[in-house]
Amino acid sequence: MHSHPTFPLKAAVFITAFLLTGLSAGSHAQTADTALPENRHTTHSTLFGIGRSSLYETYLSPVTYKGPHISALRESLRKTHWLEGRITTQSILDGFFSYASNQTQTGDEMAGKINYTVGWHYNWLLAGGQLRLMAGGELHGGLGLIYNNRNSNNPVQAKAEIDLGASLIAIYPFHIRKVPFTVRYQASFPLAGGIFSPNYGQSYYEMSLGNYDHNVCFVHPANAPSMRHFLTLDFPISSFTFRIGYLCDIRQSRVNNLRSHIWNHSFMIGYVKHFSFIKRKEPQHRSFVL
Repeated sequence: MHSHPTFPLKAAVFITAFLLTGLSAGSHAQTADTALPENRHTTHSTLFGIGRSSLYETYLSPVTYKGPHISALRESLRKTHWLEGRITTQSILDGFFSYASNQTQTGDEMAGKINYTVGWHYNWLLAGGQLRLMAGGELHGGLGLIYNNRNSNNPVQAKAEIDLGASLIAIYPFHIRKVPFTVRYQASFPLAGGIFSPNYGQSYYEMSLGNYDHNVCFVHPANAPSMRHFLTLDFPISSFTFRIGYLCDIRQSRVNNLRSHIWNHSFMIGYVKHFSFIKRKEPQHRSFVL
């Protein structure tokens, strides 16, 4: 019988320990903007997740591998002075590690990837200022690899990509029995970029000798239809703000006669911190208030 590491259980234990550590450290968070100017407000969030991955790399195998994964995400959302404070910058650093198997349980794949995304969004306030809509562009880069334990030749496929995309965000705060909540949805769509890929039948040994064969490919929605959906809910417990969410990350491509996809579905949980940047009249006139 083929056995697999119990990633969801280990991840759950790790997440619980992390949250308890955050509580004992005395981190303080707020669920709403303070009376300070909006363009001085910054939000940081740290999330950990567990979920399922679907891996398909025809360079390594003609079949799909599926299995659990663990993930982590760090986000910063900051309001700026640009266009009278209507521009918000967003940066996201995230990554995952997955252990997947084929349908017959005769082979395994391990995959890991780190992504960094920075975006700029224009803000609109609707519904009397309650609903915030944001739209703009973002720059994304990713590095990773997939290892197949059945292959003696070319067991690894490297992943490298950079692209420009469009992003939409909706944020809606509300109250239930005077308790504040905030729900947010974000959708991102890569539009144009480049990825690394060996050509069909080309080995990494050939590439190490300097034999270039169209290994940097231009991608767009027609040959690399990808997307990312992120739904979260913020809620307070005592003086802390926690966040739960669902992340759907779809990356796929069809270049150099090779097909690839990494589909991740994650349940995320973590905490949120709100900072406000204050100017003071004293000599040390800058500080961060939590």
